Amino acid sequence: MRYGFSKREDEGHLTEFLDGLDRILQAHGHQPTEVSDPDIGLVLHPIDPEGPRPFRRQGRGTYVVSIVAKGPWPSGDEPYEAILARYYPAMIRSLANLLVVPLPPSPESSRRQAFIVTLERGAYPVRGETEEEFYQGMYEALAPLAQSCLVIDNIFEPDLPEELWNGDEHTRSMAWAGARLDELNLLPAPFPIREILDERDYRHLKKLYQIGGLSYGNLSVRQEGNRFWMSGSGVDKSRLSVVGRDFLLVKGYDPERNAMILSVPPHIEPNRVSVDAIEHWMIYTEHPQVGAILHIHAWIDGIRSTQINYPCGSLELAQAVAEAVRQEPDPGRAIIGLRNHGMTITGPSLEEIFSRIEGKVRTQVPMM
Repeated sequence: MRYGFSKREDEGHLTEFLDGLDRILQAHGHQPTEVSDPDIGLVLHPIDPEGPRPFRRQGRGTYVVSIVAKGPWPSGDEPYEAILARYYPAMIRSLANLLVVPLPPSPESSRRQAFIVTLERGAYPVRGETEEEFYQGMYEALAPLAQSCLVIDNIFEPDLPEELWNGDEHTRSMAWAGARLDELNLLPAPFPIREILDERDYRHLKKLYQIGGLSYGNLSVRQEGNRFWMSGSGVDKSRLSVVGRDFLLVKGYDPERNAMILSVPPHIEPNRVSVDAIEHWMIYTEHPQVGAILHIHAWIDGIRSTQINYPCGSLELAQAVAEAVRQEPDPGRAIIGLRNHGMTITGPSLEEIFSRIEGKVRTQVPMM
């Protein structure tokens, strides 16, 4: 992987932090380059959180990590909710995939700490008792994400049978489930991306990632065979109603084009399917007993969890979740935690899933 810095100004303890990242990346065999390099994989982008300058990458293969360069700095024990509220908008405005808040080192201790904020509205610390331990921890947090493969392209084929243009019993089940999620307070409000990005930056982000907004959670139901209905990208899950916008029929995955194949009505401008479609595709393909899948930003104690918080829509996250489902005693009724993110739950139907989890779910995802 090639990496670079958008700037290397003298910013107090940030200089030491950037030098430490530089050393650990090179120690692991990665090559420094200019940010104009078309093959760059990782851009480390210092920002002022009060007025963050966006980094406009040239391709989706470039992973941008914004690094907070100016205080006031949070305390080391500040609640994650406060970290999210304070820095999440700056991450969006800087067009980053991830944001890092490196805390100034204490003169009384060699311990180092930074907070990481994710697009999935996670926030967690990276700590080390020594500089070596700290920067190795930073590398282990950043490198898998920067080298992940996104599966977010859609191939629209206008061949949805007319009898499905208004949905079926499966889409009606999804509409019920979306409303039930709202009743249970399990639908975090979508982040108002259009309200904080100007038109130029919004067009840039949409061109790269084909997103219309940032919303959380998704649900799907097997239609027949390996085809399944899934909620659309950025839609209000509590008001699912329109086929081709709120409900998308996924009928395949093209590994050569790295894209999901969708069957859509010929008379409608289709929405994109949720970025987690590749994960659901893997589960439905391997486990015929799975009839429905629910993904929520919530938690149940004692569940199996993935170990790395790969980005939503990445092949690596899909593979990690699919492997965890495979290891469950009953993959058809699995509850898998996504580290610092939420849960993916399988079942014979959405109704069965709700009957199994209601009363056990807590809305706060533990940060690890």
